Amino acid sequence: MKRWDQRPFEVRNLFNPAFCGLVLFRALQGYEEENPDGMPFSLALLVLPLCLQKDVRQVIAENSRRYLLKIVEMNPQLLVGFADRTSDMLPFALEAFGVLMERGCFIVSQDGRIKTLPNQVRKSVAGTDEFVSCQRVARIVGKEFARIADRVTVYTTFGIRP
Repeated sequence: MKRWDQRPFEVRNLFNPAFCGLVLFRALQGYEEENPDGMPFSLALLVLPLCLQKDVRQVIAENSRRYLLKIVEMNPQLLVGFADRTSDMLPFALEAFGVLMERGCFIVSQDGRIKTLPNQVRKSVAGTDEFVSCQRVARIVGKEFARIADRVTVYTTFGIRP
């Protein structure tokens, strides 16, 4: 990973660790709405590739009342290049987790699940349309991951080998 000041302007803006951390935090909160035990770390790594790419985010937002597995089945274009995007996003996800951890926004349970801590992030979702959309889809993704409740199923659905 390049130093912050050596990264292109676009990368610094789009993959800002604070922004990515907020997206991850919203997904963790969504997961906890369905399963208070917290999200497994391995699932959290799939959040950014699903929420930051506009085409994928729009498909999920437009079908928010459907199960995620059904959305993927009906829209196979979501899978094109997903494994590569996930690998490419890994360093940014880890940076985002670093920011969240440094700010005391979550804890890691004994069984490796990530649980948010209350009153660390504003509950209101505000900002530009794009910013709000990323956060809302992150919540949806988190809830859907909890409903599926099986990491292997999620990874297999998206064509990724854990």
